Amino acid sequence: MKNTFGSSVTLTLFGESHGPEIGAVLDGLAPGIPVDEARIAHQLSLRRPVGRISTSRVEPDPFRIVSGLFEGKTTGTPLCILIPNTNTRSADYQRELPRPGHADYTAECKYHGFADYRGGGHFSGRLTAPLVAAGAILLSALEAKGICIGTHILQLENVRDRAFGELAEDISALRERVFPVLSPEAASSMQAAIEVAAGEGDSVGGILESAVIGLPEGVGEPWFDTVEGLLAHALFSIPAVKGVEFGAGFGFAAMRGSEANDPFCVREGRILTATNHNGGVNGGITNGMPVLFRTAVKPTPSIFKEQTSVDLGTGKEATLSLRGRHDPAILHRARVVVDSIAALVLCDLLALRFGTDYFLPSGNA
Repeated sequence: MKNTFGSSVTLTLFGESHGPEIGAVLDGLAPGIPVDEARIAHQLSLRRPVGRISTSRVEPDPFRIVSGLFEGKTTGTPLCILIPNTNTRSADYQRELPRPGHADYTAECKYHGFADYRGGGHFSGRLTAPLVAAGAILLSALEAKGICIGTHILQLENVRDRAFGELAEDISALRERVFPVLSPEAASSMQAAIEVAAGEGDSVGGILESAVIGLPEGVGEPWFDTVEGLLAHALFSIPAVKGVEFGAGFGFAAMRGSEANDPFCVREGRILTATNHNGGVNGGITNGMPVLFRTAVKPTPSIFKEQTSVDLGTGKEATLSLRGRHDPAILHRARVVVDSIAALVLCDLLALRFGTDYFLPSGNA
C-alpha cells in the first residue's frame, strides 16, 4: 500500500475527506528554496469551488507548514503541510450502497471494510488540496529556473476553447484566471453548459491542455522512466482522469511519417524542431521544445439522477439516490491539480538529471 510518488523529490499524501486533517509531505527538496505562503494560498484559491458551477462545500484551507521550513526557506528536511477539514456532512454518505463511478466498491474490496467511506475517504478529490499546496512550492522552484507550466480547459462537453498560441503570454494569463480558458466566449459557453447539466442533476467532463516551457533538453530516461511515462503515471492519480496524450497524441493515427516527424532546425543558435507534433519529447527525453500534453477528465460521477447499485449487506441490486454536495464539473478546479502534479514530476526528473542542488537559489550553491 503506497501513497508516495517520486524518486529524488517525493510527495506523500495522507488523510481522508471527512477526517480531522489532510496533508502532504515533500521530501528531497534542496535547502534554501523560498516558500511564498501567499502563492500557496493563491494556488489553493484556484482549486476552490466557484458559485453554481461547483459544489457548495467550500473549505477555507488555512494550511500550516509544520516542518521543513525555517525563516521562509526550505531546510532540506521533509516539509509537512497540514490542512484541516471544517465543512463536512458525513450523514450524506452510506457504506452499504457504493456509488457508481466512484472508488467506494474497490476501496471496500482492498481495505476489507475498514476504509473511511465518508466523502470518498482517502480516494476523495479533497486530497488534491495538500497536493496543490505542495505544488505551489514546486512551481515556484521551477519558475526560478525559467520553467513555467500552464493548463486550460480545451474542451468541456461539446464546447472548445482556442488552442495555445503564444505560450509565455497564455501561461501568464492563465495563472490569474479562476475559470481557466483562453477565450472569453468559450468561458461563457462552458459555464452555461455546466449550469444546464447541474439543473438536470447531471455532470459534464472534458479535456485539459497543458504546456511546459523552459525545460532543458536531455531530461528523462529511455524505456521505463520516460518523461511521458512518469507524467502519465502521476496524472492518472488525479481522480476522474481517464486519458493522457502527448503532442499530436491519437492524432498520429491519421498522419504519415512525413507529416508526423518534426524536422530539426537552428534558431538563434539553438537546435529546435520546426514543428512540435511529438510534444517536446523524443525517445522519452526532452528535446528543448515545449512539452505539450492533454488530459481527459470524465464527468463527475456524483450525480443526482437515480442509479442502480448493489446493497453490500444483502447482495441484492438497489436504487441509489445521492445526497450531499457535489460538483457538476471539476475541470476548472482540476487544472491547478494538473499543474501541481506536472511540477512534482518535473522537479523529480530535474533533480535526478542534475542533482538536488539544481534548485538551489543563485549564490547558494
